[in-house]
Amino acid sequence: MRRLALVLLFLVNEAAAQPASSDLVKQRLHRSIEEIAHNFDGVMGVAILDLKTGEEILINGETTFPTGSSIKIPILIELHRQAATGPLKLSDRLAINSRQQVGGSGILLHFGDQGSDLSLSDLSILMIALSDNTATNMLIDHLGMERINKTIEGLGLSGIRLQRKMIDLSAMARGNENIATPRQAAQLLEMLSKGRVISPEVSAAVLKTLRIPKSSPIPKLIPVSTSIANKPGGVEGVACDWGLVEIPNRPFAIAVMTTYNGESASADEAIARIARMAYDYFSRLARSTPYGARVPMALIPPSR
Repeated sequence: MRRLALVLLFLVNEAAAQPASSDLVKQRLHRSIEEIAHNFDGVMGVAILDLKTGEEILINGETTFPTGSSIKIPILIELHRQAATGPLKLSDRLAINSRQQVGGSGILLHFGDQGSDLSLSDLSILMIALSDNTATNMLIDHLGMERINKTIEGLGLSGIRLQRKMIDLSAMARGNENIATPRQAAQLLEMLSKGRVISPEVSAAVLKTLRIPKSSPIPKLIPVSTSIANKPGGVEGVACDWGLVEIPNRPFAIAVMTTYNGESASADEAIARIARMAYDYFSRLARSTPYGARVPMALIPPSR
């Protein structure tokens, strides 16, 4: 009995010597996000990926959702892939014609088609920064939908698929929707952050465009000093945002996808709240010791 008591005392002392677990903080974050998802007027999926540890927070993370304009990230990737391998140059120019002009977001639908042309680089910036649907459809036609999907499949992300052009209501009615899972969306952002999409140079070029400030939910409640590379998306009944939040020493990828929505403004608000919760969590970890005390950032070993 005495020996057993000594063993138990040793185990208790060992447990007491262990640092306070950040898992408890993570569990609280998970519960808070679950509550938002549960109370959301629609269906919500969330994937948050810690780029330092690889840990995930998933809520309906493997569920397939419509992407809205977040699917424009794979189009941007394919543009830079083809530019890097030689079939085209970013300086190549395409003429705008009325057959490709579509409504929704953007400005190119207001351009005349008499002699107007833009470079592929300019079209990609319009596609991401203003979510221009005409620019997007011009790029899809030029790059090839099949090639875009093949490149994403080659990254092991077959759950992300471009199946129609923008504002193709007939295709939508037939069920040809652009789709993804929140988890694979977050994994794509992780691969970009680590330079694993085609090449470090292609990954960096894609992220540079995605960092252009834009009206979107993820950055809405996060301090403007934080670098964010993201692309929101939405059609009626759907709202999404995929983003890389580049907190020094503790970056994270986040994809929030919603469908069967009620009021669209409530979806954007929910996405913004979740992004802020994640930001607060990772900002806290970025400056914390294993015991949870916060110290100056300069004293924290950099992420590997």
